Formats: sequence, C-alpha cells, structure tokens
Amino acid sequence: MANVVVWGLGQWAQLAHHYLTHDSPHRVVAFTVDRPWLKAETMAGLPAVAFDEVERRYPPGECQMFIPISFKKMNHIRAEKVEQAKAKGYALISYVSSKATTWPGFSCGENCFILEDNTIQPFATIGRDVILWSGNHIGHHTAIQDHVFVSSHVVICGCCTIEPFCFLGVNATIRDETVVARETLVGAGALILKDTKPCEVYKAAGTEPSAVPSDRLRRITHKSGG
Repeated sequence: MANVVVWGLGQWAQLAHHYLTHDSPHRVVAFTVDRPWLKAETMAGLPAVAFDEVERRYPPGECQMFIPISFKKMNHIRAEKVEQAKAKGYALISYVSSKATTWPGFSCGENCFILEDNTIQPFATIGRDVILWSGNHIGHHTAIQDHVFVSSHVVICGCCTIEPFCFLGVNATIRDETVVARETLVGAGALILKDTKPCEVYKAAGTEPSAVPSDRLRRITHKSGG
C-alpha cells in the first residue's frame, strides 16, 4: 500500500482516483498539476497542490505518484511528466484492474494504467508508462514497449512488437508477428498487416451515410425473427 499523489484535475485524474480507491490497496492523498493549471484548491475532497511545491507538502519518502495523462503529442507529455516526477525522487505506482485477465509471470513497468476487461495472454510483456484502456486483447509473446497508448477493443495478435510512443485507436487490429514502429499512429478501425515505419499514420475509411434519410426508410431490415 502507498499514499499516492495523482497528477491532474480533470476527468483522467477523477478516473484514476476512482479506480485506485475502489480497486487497489493504495490511498490517494492529493492531486497535483503545474501551477498555471491549478484552478482549484481541492478535488474529490482532497488537496490540490502545484507541482513546484508538491515534494514539500507530500515528500517522496512518504508518498508515491501516479500520472494518468492522455495520449496528447503521441504520449510525450506524459513521458515528460514521468521523468519530472522521478527527478523529484518519486516512485511511480501502476494500476492493473482486478477485472483484467493476466497469467502467472505477468508484470508491467512503472506508471501503467491497465483497465478492466483487458486480456493479456501468457508471455506478453508491458513496458513503462503504458495505458491499456478497457477491453483489449494482447496476444502471447507480444511486447508493448514504453509510453504507448492502446484505446479500447484493440486486437494485438501474438508475437507483435509495439515500439515506444505509439497510439492504437479503437477497434484497430495488428496482425501477428508485426512490428509497429516508434511513434506510429494507428487510427480507429485500421488493420495493420505488415511492419510500419516510424511516425507513420494509418487511417481506416469511414462509413458514408446513405442517400436515403432515416425518416424516409420504409423498414429496417434484420434477421433476428423478432
């Protein structure tokens, strides 16, 4: 169990507080952000303090930190804050939902945020500062490296490598034995069948609307028999 200072005053910090409070041995004691963004003195009934004074009020010897920042700038902002917290002397916790499926031998690095309904198969490895939103499949012998964000319902097949600073959008699929190179952005619904190159962007085609509006449809066809 650790006393934890959570980075942020927005929705992600609120989510982190909720998960840690209801599904971890840790105790959130405060929130912190950079001083220009400190717009309130409290959040969830707990103190909110400026990052430039956090170590004075919540010393690293007494508290650890958790930094649940989003994927902005391809995860680089979150990575920078992780290094700043470590420079102040803080250890960083990770959260793995009790509703995630893991197997003996599983481990992850610091500052990981792994939510419910993730299936992480045997021999998969998770690096530092990785966020797995809810409902993903991480195949056997796959390596997710540092500072990666995987959104929801992503399928990463077996023996893949996801290099640092990648983003995988909702419902993306990565074929087995594929290397997703550093800073690749895989958009929602994209299908990756071969190795990518650094900083590439993949977008799936969106569904076009029908020429007939819904209020002019004669029926909605289905095969349920209902």
